[in-house]
Order: sequence, then C-alpha cells, then structure tokens
Amino acid sequence: MTYSTIRFEVKDQVAILTFNRPDVSNGFNIPMCEEILDAIEQVAKDERVVILQIQAEGAVFSVGGDLVEMKRAVDEDDIESLVRIAELVNEISFALKRLPKVVIMVTDGAVAGAAANMAVAADFVIASEKTKFIQAFVGVGLAPDAGGLFLLTRSIGVSRATQLAMTGEALSAEKALDYGLVYHLVEPEKLEKTTQQVIKRLLRGSINSYRAIKEMIWKSEFENWEAYQSLELELQRSLAFKEDFKEGVIAHSERRRPQFTGK
Repeated sequence: MTYSTIRFEVKDQVAILTFNRPDVSNGFNIPMCEEILDAIEQVAKDERVVILQIQAEGAVFSVGGDLVEMKRAVDEDDIESLVRIAELVNEISFALKRLPKVVIMVTDGAVAGAAANMAVAADFVIASEKTKFIQAFVGVGLAPDAGGLFLLTRSIGVSRATQLAMTGEALSAEKALDYGLVYHLVEPEKLEKTTQQVIKRLLRGSINSYRAIKEMIWKSEFENWEAYQSLELELQRSLAFKEDFKEGVIAHSERRRPQFTGK
C-alpha cells in the first residue's frame, strides 16, 4: 500500500509510524485508518521489528475523528462513512493491544477522541508537558470509540473513566502520569532523547518475553474485547444518526456551544 496520510519506516528493530495530516490536526478519515492498520500489519509480519513507535507531525497529535469529514458527512447525509471510521479506529486499538511487539506512543499537544484511546492501547506513552488527553465525544453527542471505555476502565478505574467520558474534560499530562496512563513526562525538547533512551533499554530485552507478556495480559484482561466491540459499534451507530450528533458537528463548525435536545 502507498501511504499518503502517514509516514512509515523501519530503522533496525524499530518501526516508526507518523500521523501526517497536520493540516487537519491529524484527524482520522477512512484512508488514514486503513493506512495505519496496514502499517501495523507490516510490523506484525516483520521479524526484524521489536518496537512500534507512533508519533505525529504538527502541533496537535490528533483531534481524533476528522471534524471536516464529520461536517461533510452531516451535510451530505453520509453518516455511514462515519460509522465506518468508528469501526476502523476500534480495529486500530484492538490491533495495537494484540500486536506481539512493544508499542510506544510519543505525544505532544492535544490527543483527543479516538487518538486518546489509542494511547491507552499502547504499552508505553512518553508525553511532553504540552500533552492533553481529551475524551471529546460528548461535545458532539457521541460516546467513546476505539475501545475507549473498555481500555480506560481497566487502566484508571471505572469512576475516573466515567467522569472523563461524561465531562470531556482535558486530562493534563501531569495528571495522566499520576493516573498511570503516561510512562514518562518530559519537556517537549526532551521527547526524542527520552524516547531513544526507553527504546535502547527495551531493545536489551528478548522479544520472546515481550510476546509472552502481551499474550498473558490479553488473556487476563482483554479476551472479551470482541463482545464489547459489537456493543460499542451498535451504540455509536445509533448516536451518529441522532439529531444531537448533527447539532454537535454544526455547532463545532460554527464555533458555538451545541444545544442538545436528547433527540
């Protein structure tokens, strides 16, 4: 596959996947999701690769779903395309958690929506002090996708996950470190150096151990993901066809507060 929305390269034992749509704050559309999944598949097949490093181009790591694409879909009554994106971002989080390699996510700036939940799916998050994790879904009348609540409740507990999902409040990098979502918190200019230090340490270990550890974690915590996935997609599809979602998207494009009616 030729990549147009991401960059992907393998350097020695490390595969580097870079989100590369900074003009739309690295928002996910269908082609981007498909390219990310293809890159993850390449990592899974490549016996040279021990670590997958995920990063992003631009000042915003990712807003999650492409807001321009959402507005187009609402205007053209093409909600099915948004449902497809919801399916794909769940597949990405699932693939990251199932990948028998180490996954490191390097974040700088806002990490919102599906991207925030992909971060929870990673094994390590190295965040700059400018990072904020945002469960942005309620702002447009949706619920978390990309396996969000399935992952968050296991990572930070039911109460904290519920509160973040229901308020859409930004979780600072410092608080995310306290919650255990972030492995290292550094100044932006130290992101690359710190990431390389972590990679150097991990490459001293055996990939056999990493495979076994991820398999045991999957069996102990995540084996019933597929049942949850069906519910997540069913509810997200239902929400996407409601008037509140359309109002949320239009309000965002008009830079005003949405007026939700529960319809």
